[in-house]
Amino acid sequence: MNSVQRAVRRPRNRRLAAVGIVVSGALLLAGCGSDDAKNTGRGSGDAPTAAWQNPAPGASNDADVTFAQSMIPHHQQAVAMARLADGRAADPQITSLAAAIEKAQGPEIRTMQSWLKAWGAPESSAHGMPGMDHGSKGMDGMPGMAGMMSAKDMTDLKAARGKDFDKKFARMMIGHHQGAVTMARDEQRNGRNATAKKLAGDVIEHQTAEIATMRTLLDRL
Repeated sequence: MNSVQRAVRRPRNRRLAAVGIVVSGALLLAGCGSDDAKNTGRGSGDAPTAAWQNPAPGASNDADVTFAQSMIPHHQQAVAMARLADGRAADPQITSLAAAIEKAQGPEIRTMQSWLKAWGAPESSAHGMPGMDHGSKGMDGMPGMAGMMSAKDMTDLKAARGKDFDKKFARMMIGHHQGAVTMARDEQRNGRNATAKKLAGDVIEHQTAEIATMRTLLDRL
């Protein structure tokens, strides 16, 4: 190879090396971008990826929102009632039932809160505001959450001990569960979201079974 040929090859080799550096850098940046997308749960164009999933996918309507907004405080009161059994209940079956209610309804509360967040709806509704005295009807006769205990009911239950607590708890929780079953049936009739309707079905199944258990308990207490 003469000196002229070597002079021609050197610039071409430098150009090929420069192109290789640029391509390598582009691939490195692309890899970083892919990692970033995985970490944020979003891909290019801000499109959802598997890292972010709607907890209640599909269409929803006002009945679904009302169901979640109403059932959250309803469940919260049931959990508060169940926690009172510790140190007050005499019958081990009441204690066991109370623990099962708390274990089941606590996660359901968080699930419904995640729905409302995904739907862009507030957690509180008009009949779920703090300070309202819920009975079978809402304040001032407005439609409310069926089965909710009044402040006096809760005070009486808190003051009870032993067999007196067991009887009060069973009677109150039967009424409370019946209210939840009514709300769940309304959701199944009028709701649109499949996930919400599935949870409503679970509420009907499990709480109907617990009602039967508590009625049996009352017969022997």
